[in-house]
Amino acid sequence: MPPSGLAILMGAGPTTGSGIARILASPSHGNLAVALLSRTGDPSLASTLSTSSNGGTLHAFKTDTSAASLQRAFGEIKSHPAFRNLPLKLAIWNIKHSHKVPFEDETSERFEESLRVYVGGARNFAAECTKWMLAQGEAPKEGAAMEKRGTLIFTGTLGALRTNACYAAYGAGRAGVRMLAQSLAREYSARGVHVVHAIANGGITDSEEGVEGEKVRAGAKIRAESVGKTYLWLSQQECDLWVHELDMRPAAEKF
Repeated sequence: MPPSGLAILMGAGPTTGSGIARILASPSHGNLAVALLSRTGDPSLASTLSTSSNGGTLHAFKTDTSAASLQRAFGEIKSHPAFRNLPLKLAIWNIKHSHKVPFEDETSERFEESLRVYVGGARNFAAECTKWMLAQGEAPKEGAAMEKRGTLIFTGTLGALRTNACYAAYGAGRAGVRMLAQSLAREYSARGVHVVHAIANGGITDSEEGVEGEKVRAGAKIRAESVGKTYLWLSQQECDLWVHELDMRPAAEKF
């Protein structure tokens, strides 16, 4: 069965990203072709995920979060034979962002670099995605049924809502992307682009074995594939009801 559309995953790592990609690519779940974007562009990950998703279509692309690098990667995706002519149904910003340092030891250069890579990168990714999605259909006309033109999801953390000592840059970055998502939702929803900010409140694992598997079964950790199922559900929401923000957490997580 050929893929029904395209998904782009920015931050395609071996844990959360792999679980999400496996669900999206699986013919029995999302049946989407998946472009895996990461700093390494590891083709072996795409091959492994194709096998574990029962023959899903996945290809890896190397990029960082700069505008020039993302523009190049999106051009490669559009011209790739496996993705040509497929509608972009889902795009996910899933970048890890860890920055902990006592404030008196922080420098303006490191602080600004953290925001440039994370918040600026989210902006650059969103710019490529929204441009592509808007080009996929006509703007909704007054009185006519709205056609969904794509879903853009930003994976966030609780740090977007509140932060702790030594996490000034981290909190500023996470909150900045949350506000970016909110602004985009208000600007693009009426034009058919669904924008979501998903807060991952708790540890995520892509393993069902050993201690990690025990934590999943005890409700102490989130399955990466469960995140993928949630994101697929969001992408399938019809225009009469769109979720903008949600809190994803395992049952035993304190909040």
